[in-house]
Amino acid sequence: MPPPAKQAPPTAPAPAAKTQAVAAPKSQPQKALEKMGLRRDIDLALHLPLRYEDETRIVMLKDARDGDMVQIEGQITHSEVTFRPRRQLRVTIDDGSDTCVLRFINFYPSHQKTLSVGARVRVRGEIRGGFVGREMVHPSFKLAGGELPGALTPVYSTVAGLPQAYLRRAVLGGLGRADLSETIPAPFLRKTPSQPLLSLRDALQFLHHPTPDVALSTLEDHSHPAWQRLKAEELLAQQLSQLQARRVRAAMRAPALSGPAMRGPAADGASLQGPQCTLYEQLLERLPFRLTAAQQRVCAEIALDLQKNIPMHRLLQGDVGSGKTVVAALAAVRCMDAGWQCALMAPTEILAEQHFRKLIAWLEPLGIRTVWLTGSQKAKERRESLAMIASGEAALVVGTHAVIQDKVVFKNLALAIIDEQHRFGVAQRLALRSKMSEGGEEPHLLMMTATPIPRTLAMSYYADLDVSTIDELPPGRTPIVTKVVNDARRDEVIERIRGQLAEGRQVYWVCPLIEESESVDLVNATHTHEALSNALPGVLVGLLHSRMSVAEKKAVMGLFTDGLMGVLVSTTVIEVGVDVPNASLMVVEHAERFGLSQLHQLRGRVGRGAAASACVLLYSTGDAPRLGEMARARLKAMVETNDGFEIARRDLEIRGPGEFLGARQSGAPLLRFADLEEDADWLAWARDLAPRMLDRHAELAHRHILRWLGGKAEFLKA
Repeated sequence: MPPPAKQAPPTAPAPAAKTQAVAAPKSQPQKALEKMGLRRDIDLALHLPLRYEDETRIVMLKDARDGDMVQIEGQITHSEVTFRPRRQLRVTIDDGSDTCVLRFINFYPSHQKTLSVGARVRVRGEIRGGFVGREMVHPSFKLAGGELPGALTPVYSTVAGLPQAYLRRAVLGGLGRADLSETIPAPFLRKTPSQPLLSLRDALQFLHHPTPDVALSTLEDHSHPAWQRLKAEELLAQQLSQLQARRVRAAMRAPALSGPAMRGPAADGASLQGPQCTLYEQLLERLPFRLTAAQQRVCAEIALDLQKNIPMHRLLQGDVGSGKTVVAALAAVRCMDAGWQCALMAPTEILAEQHFRKLIAWLEPLGIRTVWLTGSQKAKERRESLAMIASGEAALVVGTHAVIQDKVVFKNLALAIIDEQHRFGVAQRLALRSKMSEGGEEPHLLMMTATPIPRTLAMSYYADLDVSTIDELPPGRTPIVTKVVNDARRDEVIERIRGQLAEGRQVYWVCPLIEESESVDLVNATHTHEALSNALPGVLVGLLHSRMSVAEKKAVMGLFTDGLMGVLVSTTVIEVGVDVPNASLMVVEHAERFGLSQLHQLRGRVGRGAAASACVLLYSTGDAPRLGEMARARLKAMVETNDGFEIARRDLEIRGPGEFLGARQSGAPLLRFADLEEDADWLAWARDLAPRMLDRHAELAHRHILRWLGGKAEFLKA
């Protein structure tokens, strides 16, 4: 499909006039443009339409079918304000072939003036069959006259205070002014999955104003050649920025953690079993279990990175319960063997405390001092922790976001470990890496996630990372049976709970909300706690939610961990980090409201002991006859597989990368136009082209990244 002939763009909205001293205040539409991130001409040019309206032809009413979106032209024969059943403006238009009523619930005096009897107007809207004939409700309209446009009219996503007419002028102005010169060398453009490839300028001109003969389906499904060019550009920008970030890191320096010969004061006093016995070897010897082959392989990959003076930037992924924490502990003691400090940051206090307890049990017998740092600490305890960190007495620091606060000063931080990395923003990860003050060096970075990364994401959003995968579970993990149960059978589920409690087991019951909402009709955690307490007399039923104080949360978790509490009713604060081997049943209420990865994380809280475990997914259809398609797909996947990697693949398939990635890309761009699954050929093309462009056409590569990412490219370095 050839693009339309180039048109001279109309004048864009004029910038605010400046005085000698102070610029005039910005108008509301200008502020709205900035709010949408449309600051540069190229931002406006890349703000593509959501849909299109066909104003290129006039349709006669006699030829229009009910439900059609049509443009008609005719004379107003009647106009009045009626008050039954409510105040509204009713206007009759006659185009010579038939009549139609135009109905406006909200209207202004200007509407009545334009739509006065005798006026000839052009109207566009959806034709409906009404009680008294055909009608259009709130159609767009203008006085007739002038030539019909030669292209479809774009409709853009917008915000309050930014009318479509203003946005259309702004986009067209930006399209005319933007530098759309080629940044992809011609030889590479010829070697593409789509032959031939339009120029960027032609592609954008066409997508903003497609000709009326275009098949709308090719615009809607992004298969049109103009869309192919945009996908190629976007994926190339992403691959270039990721590769550039990787190369920038390769030029940075980090301490080479070569082993015990460099052991400093942080490790002194350890109860060594021999002069040559490293902390790493001692920890391995003291562990009450053997590492799996996957854990051993991953430990070797991390050790190799730590020995280099290039900062490690590694993502450790493994399914729920695969043993990531012990791998992190072994990486930490390698750091301490070389005389340096290590920090571990977790997103919640519950998860941070879980790590702290495990690490204390493993490391204290080796003489390693571990300190705890959270926002809820008392002032005296916090001052003591900060002093031990600054002096180097504390070899390991475990905590929440408190670890990256300004007052936290490390003596010699060499390794930063971030658990559940997708729960942290880019700025937070950058802050942790900046905690090292040794002559321009920065710490090695190990990020962990229990949400495995599908291959297509690893090739795109995580292309700047080295990925280590623990792809086997430790022996002894009992398989978890998953059942999907209608909420109408809640009494049967409570009976199942009684059976588990009679066997001395414990039960989780997870709810999505903690207080009633008028918009979401869900049974909340408070009501569920009350109902289960009444249904299970003599059983201690606890309640845990995010609005409780830290002390209250600790008290409740302590009772459950110690086996004194039979049932824990909770919101998703127990999604990660809670390890109670005696818990054998997980009930998730309104499971249809949860994401797939979240359901898998919750299921992973059981099956940690020797007892057979189960996960019951309670669902409710509300007033609907059955569950929605996406909810059914999620629950079906949960029943069919316990494999976290397969769960992750299906989750990406169902939700797309935007939600899947969480906060990793905070501040950095998600793909707006390309689809990782559908456009795998383009992704492979961009991955192949990126290193050659950076090597041979560095200036073009820089311009390409700047065009698509602007200042956001900096965030990819996190």
